[in-house]
Amino acid sequence: MEIYTTTQDKDWQTSANPTQNEIKPTTTLDFDGSTGQTWEGFGGCFNELCGKALDNLSGSEKGKILDDLFLPGADGLNFNFCRIPVGANDYAESWYSYDECDGDYEMNHFSIERDKKYIIPLIHEAQKRNPDIQFFASPWSPPAWMKYPKAYNYGTLVWTKKNLDAYARYLLKFTEAYENEGIHISQLHVQNEPVSSQKFPSCIWTGKQFAEFIGQYLGPLFERCKPDTKIWLGTLNGPETDSRALYTRYNDYANLVLHDPDAYRYIEGISYQWAGKYAVDVTRESFPEKKLIQSENECGDGENTWEYAKYVYELFRNYLTGGVCAYVYWNLALPPKGTSTWGWSQNSLITIGPEIKYNHEYYVMKHFSEFIHPGAVRLGLKGHFTGTSAAFRNPDGQVVLVIQNPFEIPQTFDLRGKTVTLSPDSINTIVL
Repeated sequence: MEIYTTTQDKDWQTSANPTQNEIKPTTTLDFDGSTGQTWEGFGGCFNELCGKALDNLSGSEKGKILDDLFLPGADGLNFNFCRIPVGANDYAESWYSYDECDGDYEMNHFSIERDKKYIIPLIHEAQKRNPDIQFFASPWSPPAWMKYPKAYNYGTLVWTKKNLDAYARYLLKFTEAYENEGIHISQLHVQNEPVSSQKFPSCIWTGKQFAEFIGQYLGPLFERCKPDTKIWLGTLNGPETDSRALYTRYNDYANLVLHDPDAYRYIEGISYQWAGKYAVDVTRESFPEKKLIQSENECGDGENTWEYAKYVYELFRNYLTGGVCAYVYWNLALPPKGTSTWGWSQNSLITIGPEIKYNHEYYVMKHFSEFIHPGAVRLGLKGHFTGTSAAFRNPDGQVVLVIQNPFEIPQTFDLRGKTVTLSPDSINTIVL
């Protein structure tokens, strides 16, 4: 048995023998014999501002960070399941799409040349370290000329057959162009955060629109031309009430779309982020045959505090025990404060400034991603610490238990005859 512990004052401590048999356990934690989903991976998102920050480093500094993010089997995050934006997202340097030519319904002017500056080179660096890395992609906004109003932020897709045909073709050309760069997009998620109309690139979709677009346009096109790229319903950030958007319920989005027989047959899974965390359980209960992933970790305020890192741990546990098969962080690395082009400050795994700092959330991720491998199966738990724990059995039989002690005093429990004491206010991984 090995234990790895992170506290506010010390991010990573290891011990080969966590047992303290002279201390009497106050409670127990054990496996209940049930099993859950099979795990596929952890990762983050490739953004322009991340690539720009990394390019400001020396070759050795940049190489170490990339090793710590992507090198499999190493003492790092072992990322193997990552997200790519389709055009500009909120951490792009500026607005852009791959076809800025008004009325180009045949996509004759389509080009991913912009992505060759920061995003594609960063992806290639990740691939050098892990050739088996998987990628999914999602747009934040269609080209502005396809929307009303004609802008990357706010607005909706103009709902005509000619426009829908063209937009499906646009998304297909993206996957084909990336394939030509040696980057296979295994999943296409139709729209980032369709519930919220934002100041950064965004686009509102209703569930009814998703069902029609997937069932009648996108799904048939990809089945015919790119069947190895699967269609996902996502990345959903509802149900929620948002003054900038339509009022939405679960039944207005995932439930409506998955009950549409045409859309259902093309959808491999559903991706949730932000307020979508409230819909994970009911989706798993209603459609257990469909995969689930968490597609974007909540982003914080750029302060990278311990308090927020503990909240992120709770997000991890909520999604993992809710049945997702992958968990994706947002910003890999940013300058201090992590301010976006649109003026929002957000957290990142690593801060790149005068000094390079691995933030608390890097270690929260490490507690899971270093030890839980693709093919691992989630194990059910019982005991008073079940509510702050998650467990997996790796393909080689190794068992990984990730557990938080949220209290200000040490907590001691019995784990199958072993007495384990957790440090106050700590996050821990126990490897059995």
